[in-house]
Amino acid sequence: MSKLNKNELAVVTSKARADKAINSLKGILLGINLDQEVNEKEVLELKKWSDNHHQMINRNPFKEFMTIIDETVSSRIPATETIKDLFWLCQKYEGDNYYYNAVTTDLQTLQGICHGILADGVINEKEIFDLEKWLEKNTHLNTYYPYDEIRSLVLSIVADGEIDEEEKLVLKAYLNQFVNLENSETSKQIQRETMDVNISGHCTSNPDIHIDGKTFCVTGVLQSGNRKELEKLIDGLGGIPTKNVTKKTDYLIVGDNGNPAWAFACYGRKVEKALEMRKTGHTICLIHEFDFMDAIEDLR
Repeated sequence: MSKLNKNELAVVTSKARADKAINSLKGILLGINLDQEVNEKEVLELKKWSDNHHQMINRNPFKEFMTIIDETVSSRIPATETIKDLFWLCQKYEGDNYYYNAVTTDLQTLQGICHGILADGVINEKEIFDLEKWLEKNTHLNTYYPYDEIRSLVLSIVADGEIDEEEKLVLKAYLNQFVNLENSETSKQIQRETMDVNISGHCTSNPDIHIDGKTFCVTGVLQSGNRKELEKLIDGLGGIPTKNVTKKTDYLIVGDNGNPAWAFACYGRKVEKALEMRKTGHTICLIHEFDFMDAIEDLR
């Protein structure tokens, strides 16, 4: 049997190296969390782990790991939350590696379908009904963002068997969040047509946001500022900022730093929990950071 060359050997051993790297990260996280505190030196150690495995950044799910760590080093995500997010992601990978990859593939397929629907700048009824059929055939994606949100919107549109122009426009605005069209003219056309359509980043259209006395939790990387500033703003307006999603949480504010994040990615732990709670009847609302900022503009 001929010997494998360097590139062939790298391919054959890639999964083993990935498993070893993730197992070492899991151990580091367990060690750091033993005293329930996270200090600067421990965060820097996570950064060194990220640097040492940078060559794996294009292998699922290392980009998610490294994004979380980088944002923690820059103080955009609290260190204690980083430990929880990273450990959650390790468990996802460890629990069912094949399923994780299959889910990611199907979510990417969903992104491609949305891209194809918007490619000509027009959404017709057949495309919507066909999208609804695909969503129904792929219910294994339940609890994964943004499958649940797209399915919820599409089902509300087709429920009465008739689709009007306003519903098409709302769907176009929603799907446009996740698609980067190569044709700049079509992209500009869609932007013009949907600029007055008010949609939430992850939930229902036209989110009804009440702040006074309501409980808010924040997740993800914010574009409008850092986590502490937003929590202070919520508190100043009479809201109640919290660190974790609980049964008392009314709103989960999701920041994505301009990245639609088609997998559960950096903020999946809280999003997943919120979606699970909502499926059992809890009325928690997931709202995009920009929708929240728009809603409070008149209150500041």
